[in-house]
Amino acid sequence: MKKILLLGSGELGREFAIAAKRAGQYVIACDRYDRAPAMQVADEREVFSMLDGDALEAVVRKHRPDIIVPEIEAIRTERLLRLEQGGVQVAPSARAVNFTMNRRAIRDLAAHDLGLRTAKYFYAKTFDEFKWAADEIGFPCVVKPLMSSSGHGQSYVHNDDELREAFREAMEQGRGDVKEVIIEEFIDFDSEFTLLTVTQKAGPTLFCPPIGHVQRGGDYRESWMPFALAPEALKAAEHMAAEVTRALTGCGIWGVEFFLTKQGEVIFSELSPRPHDTGMVTLSHCTNLSEFELHLRAVLGLPIPAIHLEHSGASAVVLSPVESAEPLDYHLEAVCAEDRSRVRIFGKPEAHIGRRMGVVLCYDELGCNMDALRGKARRLAATVLGTDPYMKK
Repeated sequence: MKKILLLGSGELGREFAIAAKRAGQYVIACDRYDRAPAMQVADEREVFSMLDGDALEAVVRKHRPDIIVPEIEAIRTERLLRLEQGGVQVAPSARAVNFTMNRRAIRDLAAHDLGLRTAKYFYAKTFDEFKWAADEIGFPCVVKPLMSSSGHGQSYVHNDDELREAFREAMEQGRGDVKEVIIEEFIDFDSEFTLLTVTQKAGPTLFCPPIGHVQRGGDYRESWMPFALAPEALKAAEHMAAEVTRALTGCGIWGVEFFLTKQGEVIFSELSPRPHDTGMVTLSHCTNLSEFELHLRAVLGLPIPAIHLEHSGASAVVLSPVESAEPLDYHLEAVCAEDRSRVRIFGKPEAHIGRRMGVVLCYDELGCNMDALRGKARRLAATVLGTDPYMKK
């Protein structure tokens, strides 16, 4: 049995903790607030800010974990480098977590060191730098904090009049103490997709079938598998994913995001060294192992002989329409009344407007009508809290 310290206890951490408990492991779930989703299924819990390096090291000394598994970006990653040097395994690796904590390091690695195709981009710490970069890139453009998640602080800028507000929002919404933004070329893409990539200790790098996804304001709303992709485009995506994960080192699952242009070109977008929110579609049993089971096996050094696509799957998130300091009431009848459908409620103790509170998962035979399957997932998700968030931009 391994003792796993989980840094971040949201819905992705919850599913990972469930996978770990099913495999007989011991889990300590950590987050900045109590009763976080993964804490409800873990052996122990710790409440502290992971941006407090001293607090992080104190928790590590207290529990003496075998493995540290980060689930969020807002961590004092330089402490993880030191802990790894001291003999604690960090998944996938402290280098990977440190590089991907902010967009500067991972984008520079992909574009400059590895020569991968990315959107044109600049960084800015002041509004004057920001304005210069916008003039260089042109409109429309995309603005993001260097360190954020779930679309916080991201906006699309269409003209000079929108620049100041976009800069203010990105600076204020960035996580941690990194006060810098990235402004990048708007890619007129046809679609976006995620390629879940699994690196192993003693086996080849494996890829899940590509996952299509839809975002609103930079935050995941729905995903589906398989995503229709031409063989040459899939080969290009797999090559880029293998190159960047090899450079970052370590074992685990990676969510590698790409744009697909109308001309069929694949462009590297972002990477997360952990289970990906769009990968929750794998909980619908469309693959033989979910992304959380894959991550656990890779982290523990257990063999993964192959990843098989067994069904078509679709996911749609359940968003809160209200603010509430208490858990919400969920209506599960409609989901449960339909065949090949299931719902996962995350167990978040508080609700905020637009916060992800659960996900609906649907599956069908391979080759089914994917538009119909996606529509079914969206329709059922809207019944859980009695609202339809998908038409809102």
